[in-house]
Amino acid sequence: MPTLIETEFLGEITWLGHVPAGDELRAKSVEQLDLGFDGEDGARHAGVNRSSCVRVKNLYPQGTEIRNVRQLTILSEEELALIAAEMGMDAVDPSHLGVSIVLRGIPDFTFVPPSSRLQAPDGATMVVDMENRPCIFPGKEIERDHAGFGPKFKPAAKNRRGITAWVERPGSLVLGDTLRLFIPDQRAWAP
Repeated sequence: MPTLIETEFLGEITWLGHVPAGDELRAKSVEQLDLGFDGEDGARHAGVNRSSCVRVKNLYPQGTEIRNVRQLTILSEEELALIAAEMGMDAVDPSHLGVSIVLRGIPDFTFVPPSSRLQAPDGATMVVDMENRPCIFPGKEIERDHAGFGPKFKPAAKNRRGITAWVERPGSLVLGDTLRLFIPDQRAWAP
């Protein structure tokens, strides 16, 4: 029996972004992402390994070389709309958030179980690492274009910031592709 269950949920790709390597978070809208085992070539979060950050500071001193499970940031179009509504905006531009992929059609997307897979028509497959908790950096990008709204991002994005993922099987993603969701065949943790 497979250890990953194919679900009925499909996420349609409605936005793709390239976040160039460097310190800037702002993504550039693109029509296609070509993914290798390192993620997207030339992207800010590309690489098999990365330096540890504050998200794992209870495990490693900051800057320790660790496996890169944050190659991609994937958000839900539906959750982005909820963030915008709570912020009092018509819409939140995904480019401000350092997003790789925006999907439509998978409910409660931020809480898709870790180790789930999202598989594209050509077989490209991304593994869900975990929830991507909100931070202050997207708010700074929003503030640059929409004065007064940046500080509203972090509280509005709580439980809606999407997930981080890494490439398990390389391939290409294009706008309009649908990603099939596979979830682990295991019960919830109950210590």
